[in-house]
Amino acid sequence: MSPNTRKKVFVSGCFDILHSGHIAFLKEASQFGDLNVGLGSDKTVADLKGRKTINSEDERLYMLEALSCVHNVKVNRGSGILDFLDDMKALKPDIFIVNEDGHTPDKEQLCKDLCIEYKVLRRIPYANLPVRSTTSLRKETPIPYRIDLAGTWIDQPYVSKYNPGWAITASIEPTIEFNERSGMATSTRKKAIELWNDHLPMENPEKLAKILFRYDNDPGTKDVSGSQDSIGITMPGINRFYYQKEKYWPSKFETITDHSIIKWLEDRLYMVTLWPRPVDFVVLENTNITGVNVKKLTAAAEMAWEGLNKKNIQTFSKGFSASFNAQVKMFPKMLNDRISRVIDSHRDRALAWKLSGAGGGGYLIFISEVDIPNAIKVKVRIKDYWI
Repeated sequence: MSPNTRKKVFVSGCFDILHSGHIAFLKEASQFGDLNVGLGSDKTVADLKGRKTINSEDERLYMLEALSCVHNVKVNRGSGILDFLDDMKALKPDIFIVNEDGHTPDKEQLCKDLCIEYKVLRRIPYANLPVRSTTSLRKETPIPYRIDLAGTWIDQPYVSKYNPGWAITASIEPTIEFNERSGMATSTRKKAIELWNDHLPMENPEKLAKILFRYDNDPGTKDVSGSQDSIGITMPGINRFYYQKEKYWPSKFETITDHSIIKWLEDRLYMVTLWPRPVDFVVLENTNITGVNVKKLTAAAEMAWEGLNKKNIQTFSKGFSASFNAQVKMFPKMLNDRISRVIDSHRDRALAWKLSGAGGGGYLIFISEVDIPNAIKVKVRIKDYWI
């Protein structure tokens, strides 16, 4: 193909701590044409990830420009997940390429609207090199995330006052860097990093959870962050915990550490990136918290737990779905038409779905027996730091 007929290829990202994974991605993308890179600004990274970049945008721009596989680099003018929008419209590329972690339904739809080919590349390391990501190299913050599976919201006294019950969470290894305001307990995780810097201490996990919960909620806090966030981050495995009426802290815990059950869940759990919750999003408007709805929530959590322990996909999926449906009944603002359209696009593959955290955006969590293309896979943390 002559230089005048080569296709214009566009990629966009942070490219902080430039590593072999970045190079492998950029070299593969450059095979499709002249590679143009949209670089996330320092401000965009701070807004999305809640942290400063290791290298400034000027340094990152310089390093990317030095790569022979890169045709051109510019700092994106916008903000948020689609910070590259104006730049891409101006460039008018033939192909837009992302990796698996960078895929979102909004990006895919944008390319359809602009008649741009959309490609998602898998993370494949070069030769015998290890798989690399910026998150894996940021050794100073290997603190886990948590994913809520069923029954959550019962950790709030204004919910549990109608009926006691269980919540279920799993502690997740930080194999990717999840977005801020996206239902992965990132604000509580930040508090854990403030407390313990780089690793969870070698202590009883329940004790750590109590310390983190208290640190996360200063005396007089009006909107108390539920204790399921602290528990989910500090306690390895898949946990369920029982809340008595109007209690902030659960009265009992049960944990799944069986590797076969954890692997069974990992194989069937997929996550699709949506968008961070809007800054002005308030889920506690027009709520419908009733005894009937709370009982449905708690019954669903018990069903999901039974399905997990038996590795019964029908029972687990039914409980998973029923839990989310009960949450949306109580907090209708969790779900909107935009999110519903993404759910609808996966109904042919997924058996069940829910939103991470309080909804409004974040991540869609799917349960499926078949692969969901371009979705994120997670790793449940099974290591206990307490001896």
